[in-house]
Amino acid sequence: MTDDELEAVVHGALVATGAPFDILPCDPALADTAAFCAHYGYSPDISANTILIGSKTDPPSYVACVVLATTRLDANGVVRRRLGARKVSFAPADATVAITGMMIGGVTAFGLPDGLPIWVDAAVMRREQLILGGGSRSTKVLTTPAALAALPGLEVVDDLANPIPVTEGP
Repeated sequence: MTDDELEAVVHGALVATGAPFDILPCDPALADTAAFCAHYGYSPDISANTILIGSKTDPPSYVACVVLATTRLDANGVVRRRLGARKVSFAPADATVAITGMMIGGVTAFGLPDGLPIWVDAAVMRREQLILGGGSRSTKVLTTPAALAALPGLEVVDDLANPIPVTEGP
C-alpha cells in the first residue's frame, strides 16, 4: 500500500471509534519514537508503540501489543504465557509489514487486519492523551484511550509492560 492508502485505512478506523483524534504530520526521518518526541516536543510518557510479537510455533501466532514508550514489553513473560507458546519473538520487519500492511515506525493499533489480537498495557489506558503511529512514517495520531477502547477485540492487559529503569549519572 502507498502512504496515502495506509493513512486512509488508519483514518477510517479512527473515525469508526467515535473518539476525538488529530492526524499529525511527521518527517519520515523522525518517525521513530525518541526522535519524534524530541523534535516535535511531545513527552515519551504519552507516546505508545504498537509491537508485533509472534510465537515460534508452526504456524506462528501473532499479537499486536501497545505499550508506552517509557516501558518495556514483557514479551518472554506475559506475552509468551498469554499466547500459550514456549518461545516468542519480535516479528521481523518484513513479517510486520506483511501482516499489518504498515511500515515499521508507523505501525498502529488502528486499521490492523481483522482477527489480529490487540493487547494494550493497562498503563496506556490511564493516559489522558496518546501519540501512536499513523500507519506510515509520515503521520502520527494524537488521541485518547477511548479510541483504543473502541477497537473490536482489544484486550487491556495488566503488567503487559514494565517501566524502563531510569539510570542516573555519576
